[in-house]
Amino acid sequence: MSEEFGPDFITVTDEDGNEFELEHLDTMEYNGRVYMAFFPAVAEDGGQAEDVDLDDEEYGLVIMKTVEENGEELLSTLDSDEEAEEVYQQFMERLFAGEDEEES
Repeated sequence: MSEEFGPDFITVTDEDGNEFELEHLDTMEYNGRVYMAFFPAVAEDGGQAEDVDLDDEEYGLVIMKTVEENGEELLSTLDSDEEAEEVYQQFMERLFAGEDEEES
């Protein structure tokens, strides 16, 4: 994804009606499904919000998949821990492969 125009952000609403903003990192197709990787957005003053502990699991990589419901494309959580781990590993390989190419 090109950073020429800056990062892409989306606002999502969970099933409890809470809204939060995510920064889109990457999209990939894997096993016939489209997955998207995000980081939670944080305040721009100083690069991160004061009350956010980035080591906290809650603020790590967020992976969602696209699903079609009533003809509309939506983002959904993954169905199982196994699916989450498998897709997470695929994203990590893609992200680190890009870093390896930049160092060469």
